[in-house]
Amino acid sequence: MTTNSINKSRLFNASCISLVVTAMTFAIRAGILGQLGTDFGLTDTQLGFVNSMAFLGFPLATIFGGLVYNSFGPRKLMVIAFVSHLIGLLLTIFAGDFWTLIISTFFIGFANGSVEAACNPMIADMYSGNKTTMLNKFHVWFPGGIVVGALASKFMTDFNMGWQLQIALMLIPTLIYGYLFFGQTFPENESAENNTATNIKSLLSPLFFFMVICMTLTATTELGTQQWVEKILGSTGASPMLILAMVTGLMAVGRFFAGPVIHKLNPAGVLWSSAIVATIAIYLMSTATGGLVYVAAILFAIGVMYFWPTMIGFVGEYLPKTGALGMSLIGGAGMFATSIWQPVIGGWLDTERTIALEAGLSTEQAELAAGQATLGNIVYFPAILIILFGVLFLNRKRLEKLRIPQAH
Repeated sequence: MTTNSINKSRLFNASCISLVVTAMTFAIRAGILGQLGTDFGLTDTQLGFVNSMAFLGFPLATIFGGLVYNSFGPRKLMVIAFVSHLIGLLLTIFAGDFWTLIISTFFIGFANGSVEAACNPMIADMYSGNKTTMLNKFHVWFPGGIVVGALASKFMTDFNMGWQLQIALMLIPTLIYGYLFFGQTFPENESAENNTATNIKSLLSPLFFFMVICMTLTATTELGTQQWVEKILGSTGASPMLILAMVTGLMAVGRFFAGPVIHKLNPAGVLWSSAIVATIAIYLMSTATGGLVYVAAILFAIGVMYFWPTMIGFVGEYLPKTGALGMSLIGGAGMFATSIWQPVIGGWLDTERTIALEAGLSTEQAELAAGQATLGNIVYFPAILIILFGVLFLNRKRLEKLRIPQAH
């Protein structure tokens, strides 16, 4: 196989569209949670279990994909992603009960994880001399896709279009990325660290375990808040889906234009400052109403926009011997933790709503109180990260000895 036979542009564009589908599943599910709860008679705790299936399917796919990437290659993983997306979306559209939603959402999560497991190392291989910039441009499309999904969900909900139509909308980009990938020549794994045994051995590092712990907190801070935005902020006087679109739009712009700057700075410093801003933002969101919610949301976007790509980039630069497996597992750890916290967050909402209603508040006041109290609990995640990333920042000079040079 020659490099010239690979249509890098087409493969990259197809990867971006597959990530858009991944992001839309998060945004649209956040937008239709209320409808699902009403139609199926589900509590917020039960909705949390439905959400958790997407976040559980993701890490299982990344673990599987990371382990077999060296032998399978990206083509087979993208076939798995495409088929799983189709199965998951169609099963959701025709869901008849709670358990059908559980199964269909798991398939969607597994598809999303397969996309990450295939595309991150494939893009790194295709653009080996410029991997940092191209991976950042690829990850623009997660918040970018959430903008698309959030606005689509709000528009369709405002025009009384059912949640089934919103799910069906995602079949369009799914078929597009499947078509773009079809019949293409995929790159071989050209990484020097393409030995799975070496990758696994390299995972047994205190630094990798430390970053896994941090990733569970960064992912829950970002995705845990976003996935419940309609439920948490629905009674604040602000539009939850507009907030989600604004937040992720800012994240997309920040990642696209600031990628090279982030990688010229010390990643530990970026992570530490992000944790500080995210903590302040979520605290403000837990007390704000009306227009102030939008101000707090802007701060939240600034706080979380660099978490995900910087964490993956950190593993790639400071723990290079972990290879594709390391990149897959760090993302999987974040999604797995988020899956665990989904029903917990739903339980917080249920409990706080009950307390507020028993205290004599109206339904709308109870919803507001429950949302603010839940945000008050979520704020502990980035607060802990201030300490952990502070430790990382204090050891930045020692870490630089591990860092591999990156082309920009």
